[in-house]
Amino acid sequence: MNCIAIIPARYDSSRFPGKPLADVGGKPMIQRVYEQACKVFSTVIVATDDERISGAVMNFGGRSVMTSALHKSGTDRCAEAMYIAEKQLSVAFDAVVNIQGDEPFIQPAQLKQIESCIALPESQIATLVKPVRDRQELFDPNKPKVVLNKNSEAIYFSRSVIPYLRGIDSLHWPEHHNFYIHIGLYAFRRNILAAVTKLENSPLEIAESLEQLRWIENGYRIKACITEFESNGIDTPEDLAKAIEKFGKM
Repeated sequence: MNCIAIIPARYDSSRFPGKPLADVGGKPMIQRVYEQACKVFSTVIVATDDERISGAVMNFGGRSVMTSALHKSGTDRCAEAMYIAEKQLSVAFDAVVNIQGDEPFIQPAQLKQIESCIALPESQIATLVKPVRDRQELFDPNKPKVVLNKNSEAIYFSRSVIPYLRGIDSLHWPEHHNFYIHIGLYAFRRNILAAVTKLENSPLEIAESLEQLRWIENGYRIKACITEFESNGIDTPEDLAKAIEKFGKM
Protein backbone atom coordinates (compact mmCIF):
# COMPACT_ATOMS: atom_id res chain seq x y z
CA MET A 1 0.00 0.00 0.00
CA ASN A 2 1.33 3.43 -1.02
CA CYS A 3 0.91 5.71 2.02
CA ILE A 4 1.72 9.35 2.48
CA ALA A 5 2.30 10.75 5.97
CA ILE A 6 1.01 14.29 6.40
CA ILE A 7 1.77 16.44 9.42
CA PRO A 8 -0.66 19.38 9.74
CA ALA A 9 0.98 22.30 11.55
CA ARG A 10 -0.44 25.70 12.50
CA TYR A 11 1.51 28.56 14.05
CA ASP A 12 -1.40 30.06 15.96
CA SER A 13 -2.31 28.40 19.24
CA SER A 14 -4.11 30.06 22.13
CA ARG A 15 -2.10 28.15 24.74
CA PHE A 16 1.22 27.79 22.89
CA PRO A 17 1.77 30.23 19.99
CA GLY A 18 4.46 29.05 17.58
CA LYS A 19 4.33 25.53 18.99
CA PRO A 20 5.67 23.74 15.87
CA LEU A 21 8.86 25.83 16.11
CA ALA A 22 9.43 25.28 19.84
CA ASP A 23 12.87 23.91 20.67
CA VAL A 24 13.03 20.22 21.52
CA GLY A 25 16.59 19.20 22.25
CA GLY A 26 18.08 21.65 19.78
CA LYS A 27 15.60 21.08 16.95
CA PRO A 28 12.17 22.55 16.16
CA MET A 29 9.30 20.37 17.33
CA ILE A 30 8.07 19.94 13.76
CA GLN A 31 11.48 18.54 12.77
CA ARG A 32 11.30 15.97 15.57
CA VAL A 33 7.88 14.81 14.35
CA TYR A 34 9.07 14.77 10.73
CA GLU A 35 12.15 12.70 11.53
CA GLN A 36 10.11 10.15 13.45
CA ALA A 37 7.68 9.84 10.52
CA CYS A 38 10.55 9.37 8.06
CA LYS A 39 11.63 6.27 9.96
CA VAL A 40 8.48 4.55 8.66
CA PHE A 41 7.16 6.37 5.60
CA SER A 42 8.97 7.16 2.37
CA THR A 43 6.80 10.21 1.66
CA VAL A 44 6.33 12.71 4.50
CA ILE A 45 4.93 16.21 4.07
CA VAL A 46 4.22 19.06 6.49
CA ALA A 47 0.95 20.85 5.67
CA THR A 48 0.91 24.41 6.98
CA ASP A 49 -0.53 27.86 6.36
CA ASP A 50 2.43 29.73 7.83
CA GLU A 51 5.60 30.78 6.02
CA ARG A 52 7.65 30.53 9.23
CA ILE A 53 6.84 26.85 9.57
CA SER A 54 7.37 26.25 5.88
CA GLY A 55 10.75 27.98 6.11
CA ALA A 56 11.79 25.89 9.10
CA VAL A 57 10.92 22.70 7.23
CA MET A 58 12.92 23.86 4.23
CA ASN A 59 15.89 24.64 6.49
CA PHE A 60 16.11 21.07 7.76
CA GLY A 61 15.61 19.59 4.30
CA GLY A 62 12.01 18.49 4.69
CA ARG A 63 9.09 18.82 2.31
CA SER A 64 6.11 21.08 3.01
CA VAL A 65 3.08 22.42 1.19
CA MET A 66 1.17 25.61 1.83
CA THR A 67 -2.52 25.10 2.52
CA SER A 68 -5.49 27.37 3.21
CA ALA A 69 -5.66 29.32 6.46
CA LEU A 70 -9.42 28.66 6.58
CA HIS A 71 -9.30 24.97 7.51
CA LYS A 72 -11.13 24.14 10.73
CA SER A 73 -9.35 20.84 11.36
CA GLY A 74 -6.15 18.99 10.66
CA THR A 75 -8.18 16.47 8.68
CA ASP A 76 -9.28 19.16 6.23
CA ARG A 77 -5.71 20.41 5.94
CA CYS A 78 -4.50 16.86 5.24
CA ALA A 79 -7.00 16.45 2.43
CA GLU A 80 -5.83 19.61 0.67
CA ALA A 81 -2.19 18.63 1.19
CA MET A 82 -2.88 15.20 -0.28
CA TYR A 83 -4.25 16.72 -3.50
CA ILE A 84 -1.29 19.12 -3.75
CA ALA A 85 1.26 16.35 -3.15
CA GLU A 86 -0.36 14.03 -5.69
CA LYS A 87 -0.19 16.75 -8.30
CA GLN A 88 3.42 17.62 -7.48
CA LEU A 89 4.59 14.00 -7.39
CA SER A 90 2.32 12.70 -10.17
CA VAL A 91 1.07 9.84 -8.03
CA ALA A 92 -2.21 8.75 -6.43
CA PHE A 93 -1.79 7.51 -2.88
CA ASP A 94 -3.77 4.61 -1.46
CA ALA A 95 -3.89 5.98 2.08
CA VAL A 96 -3.05 9.04 4.15
CA VAL A 97 -1.66 8.95 7.69
CA ASN A 98 -2.42 12.08 9.71
CA ILE A 99 0.34 12.63 12.28
CA GLN A 100 -0.17 15.36 14.86
CA GLY A 101 2.43 18.11 14.63
CA ASP A 102 2.73 18.29 18.43
CA GLU A 103 3.87 14.68 18.95
CA PRO A 104 7.68 14.92 18.87
CA PHE A 105 8.01 11.70 20.86
CA ILE A 106 5.76 9.56 18.69
CA GLN A 107 7.16 6.05 18.30
CA PRO A 108 7.86 4.42 14.92
CA ALA A 109 6.13 1.31 16.28
CA GLN A 110 2.90 3.30 16.56
CA LEU A 111 3.24 4.52 12.98
CA LYS A 112 3.94 1.01 11.69
CA GLN A 113 0.91 -0.24 13.58
CA ILE A 114 -1.49 2.27 12.09
CA GLU A 115 -0.02 1.64 8.64
CA SER A 116 -0.81 -2.06 9.09
CA CYS A 117 -4.26 -1.22 10.41
CA ILE A 118 -5.29 0.89 7.41
CA ALA A 119 -3.93 -1.83 5.08
CA LEU A 120 -6.56 -4.30 6.32
CA PRO A 121 -9.11 -4.89 3.54
CA GLU A 122 -12.05 -3.82 5.72
CA SER A 123 -10.46 -0.56 6.92
CA GLN A 124 -11.88 2.79 5.86
CA ILE A 125 -10.37 4.82 8.71
CA ALA A 126 -7.84 3.54 11.24
CA THR A 127 -6.77 4.80 14.64
CA LEU A 128 -5.08 3.58 17.82
CA VAL A 129 -6.47 3.01 21.30
CA LYS A 130 -4.68 2.27 24.55
CA PRO A 131 -5.91 0.27 27.54
CA VAL A 132 -6.36 2.55 30.53
CA ARG A 133 -5.98 1.24 34.06
CA ASP A 134 -5.38 4.47 35.93
CA ARG A 135 -8.53 5.99 37.41
CA GLN A 136 -7.31 9.59 37.09
CA GLU A 137 -6.59 9.08 33.41
CA LEU A 138 -9.92 7.32 32.94
CA PHE A 139 -11.88 10.28 34.28
CA ASP A 140 -9.85 12.95 32.46
CA PRO A 141 -12.20 14.66 29.92
CA ASN A 142 -9.18 15.66 27.83
CA LYS A 143 -8.51 11.98 27.11
CA PRO A 144 -11.46 10.67 25.08
CA LYS A 145 -12.62 7.15 25.80
CA VAL A 146 -13.56 4.65 23.11
CA VAL A 147 -15.97 1.73 22.95
CA LEU A 148 -15.18 -1.00 20.43
CA ASN A 149 -17.39 -3.64 18.83
CA LYS A 150 -16.41 -7.28 18.31
CA ASN A 151 -14.66 -6.35 15.05
CA SER A 152 -12.40 -3.83 16.83
CA GLU A 153 -14.26 -0.93 15.29
CA ALA A 154 -14.98 2.22 17.29
CA ILE A 155 -18.70 2.60 17.93
CA TYR A 156 -18.45 5.69 20.15
CA PHE A 157 -15.96 8.19 21.52
CA SER A 158 -16.70 10.28 24.59
CA ARG A 159 -15.05 12.64 27.03
CA SER A 160 -17.09 10.88 29.69
CA VAL A 161 -16.23 7.42 30.95
CA ILE A 162 -17.93 4.80 28.78
CA PRO A 163 -19.38 2.37 29.50
CA TYR A 164 -20.91 3.15 32.89
CA LEU A 165 -20.50 0.17 35.21
CA ARG A 166 -23.75 -0.14 37.10
CA GLY A 167 -23.54 -1.47 40.63
CA ILE A 168 -19.77 -1.00 40.95
CA ASP A 169 -18.06 1.82 42.82
CA SER A 170 -16.23 3.98 40.25
CA LEU A 171 -13.05 3.62 42.29
CA HIS A 172 -12.91 0.03 41.08
CA TRP A 173 -14.08 0.41 37.48
CA PRO A 174 -10.64 -0.18 35.88
CA GLU A 175 -10.53 -3.53 37.67
CA HIS A 176 -13.82 -4.73 36.19
CA HIS A 177 -13.75 -3.67 32.53
CA ASN A 178 -11.31 -3.13 29.65
CA PHE A 179 -11.49 0.63 29.13
CA TYR A 180 -9.68 2.31 26.23
CA ILE A 181 -8.52 5.86 25.63
CA HIS A 182 -8.02 7.27 22.16
CA ILE A 183 -4.59 7.95 20.69
CA GLY A 184 -4.99 10.84 18.25
CA LEU A 185 -3.36 9.25 15.23
CA TYR A 186 -5.44 8.57 12.10
CA ALA A 187 -5.09 6.89 8.75
CA PHE A 188 -7.61 7.16 5.92
CA ARG A 189 -8.12 5.38 2.65
CA ARG A 190 -7.77 8.09 0.02
CA ASN A 191 -11.40 8.10 -1.12
CA ILE A 192 -12.64 8.10 2.48
CA LEU A 193 -10.55 11.15 3.40
CA ALA A 194 -11.93 12.96 0.38
CA ALA A 195 -15.48 12.07 1.45
CA VAL A 196 -15.37 12.85 5.18
CA THR A 197 -14.04 16.36 4.63
CA LYS A 198 -17.24 17.17 2.77
CA LEU A 199 -19.51 16.22 5.69
CA GLU A 200 -21.41 18.81 7.72
CA ASN A 201 -20.78 19.09 11.46
CA SER A 202 -22.92 16.54 13.29
CA PRO A 203 -24.89 16.76 16.57
CA LEU A 204 -22.69 14.32 18.50
CA GLU A 205 -19.53 15.96 17.20
CA ILE A 206 -20.77 19.35 18.40
CA ALA A 207 -21.82 17.95 21.78
CA GLU A 208 -18.50 16.24 22.56
CA SER A 209 -16.22 18.43 20.39
CA LEU A 210 -14.82 15.24 18.84
CA GLU A 211 -14.51 15.26 15.05
CA GLN A 212 -14.50 11.47 14.71
CA LEU A 213 -18.11 11.27 15.87
CA ARG A 214 -19.13 12.98 12.63
CA TRP A 215 -17.66 10.09 10.68
CA ILE A 216 -19.43 7.48 12.79
CA GLU A 217 -22.75 9.33 12.57
CA ASN A 218 -22.45 9.23 8.79
CA GLY A 219 -21.82 5.49 8.71
CA TYR A 220 -18.04 5.35 8.25
CA ARG A 221 -16.13 2.58 10.02
CA ILE A 222 -13.13 3.34 12.23
CA LYS A 223 -10.85 0.36 12.73
CA ALA A 224 -8.99 0.50 16.05
CA CYS A 225 -5.72 -1.21 16.85
CA ILE A 226 -4.60 -1.53 20.45
CA THR A 227 -1.27 -0.05 21.48
CA GLU A 228 0.53 0.12 24.80
CA PHE A 229 2.39 3.30 23.83
CA GLU A 230 1.39 6.60 25.39
CA SER A 231 0.27 9.64 23.43
CA ASN A 232 2.32 12.67 24.42
CA GLY A 233 0.81 15.61 22.61
CA ILE A 234 2.17 19.03 23.58
CA ASP A 235 -0.49 21.66 24.31
CA THR A 236 1.43 24.07 26.54
CA PRO A 237 5.04 25.02 27.32
CA GLU A 238 4.59 23.14 30.59
CA ASP A 239 3.64 19.98 28.66
CA LEU A 240 6.82 20.30 26.64
CA ALA A 241 8.99 20.68 29.73
CA LYS A 242 7.41 17.59 31.31
CA ALA A 243 7.78 15.55 28.12
CA ILE A 244 11.45 16.45 27.72
CA GLU A 245 12.05 15.51 31.35
CA LYS A 246 10.24 12.20 30.83
CA PHE A 247 11.71 11.15 27.50
CA GLY A 248 15.00 13.01 27.43
CA LYS A 249 16.18 15.20 24.56
CA MET A 250 16.15 12.39 21.99
